[in-house]
Amino acid sequence: MKHVLITGGSRGIGASAALHCAQRGMGVILTYNAQPDAAARVVERIHAKGGKAVALQLDVGSSGSFAAFATQLKDTLRDTWDATRLSGLVNNAGFGLFNPIKSVTEAQFDSLFNVHLKGPFFLTQVLLPLLADGASIVNITSATTRVATAGVAPYAAFKGGLEVLTRYMAKEFGERRIRVNAVAPGAIRTDLGGGLNDEFEALLAAQTALGRVGEPDDVGRVIAGLLGDDQAWVNAQTIEVAGGYNI
Repeated sequence: MKHVLITGGSRGIGASAALHCAQRGMGVILTYNAQPDAAARVVERIHAKGGKAVALQLDVGSSGSFAAFATQLKDTLRDTWDATRLSGLVNNAGFGLFNPIKSVTEAQFDSLFNVHLKGPFFLTQVLLPLLADGASIVNITSATTRVATAGVAPYAAFKGGLEVLTRYMAKEFGERRIRVNAVAPGAIRTDLGGGLNDEFEALLAAQTALGRVGEPDDVGRVIAGLLGDDQAWVNAQTIEVAGGYNI
């Protein structure tokens, strides 16, 4: 049985990935930062369908907490599944911010950096001893690394850094047969950054070859697939899941 950790699994893409992993028979540990009730609802949905999941609190922007979290994670694997290793890690937790470069504050910049690049780097580092040989890591990036969108420069820059880090992780972890890929969603109907209003959604749909914005399940299915065995020869790739956005 595979056991996977999904950060930011209480809503949106993370919640969808958790549900799809559970449907594939994986044991799921999902994290939340400030929404325990939402995380509990995801766990309940998994249990209702015969799966098993646990929700743990984690602030990905606080790297000083990672060592204690790793101990908690190790205990959870043992107590829930009598397991000692993770088969998958999804670095998904994040938040959006719309602000032009001219008005971005240093505090906003640092907060985005801590969550979207520093956090995944050091969380992965701390969890390496818990990752099984042959495990799969999926880093969630963004189509904004390819298509410049005014107002999200720091977010996109750090997601671009995470795509580069993905290739370096794949290079360095290859000796343990750990695969590392990035999934870059396009416009998805979630509440990230305040969600999409009707006008903005219509604009994005018009720029997408398939004529609509995405749903969390469009991305969650891809993440679950990369954590399974069917995509075992896919490595060091950034896979854009955007329905043909701005092509």
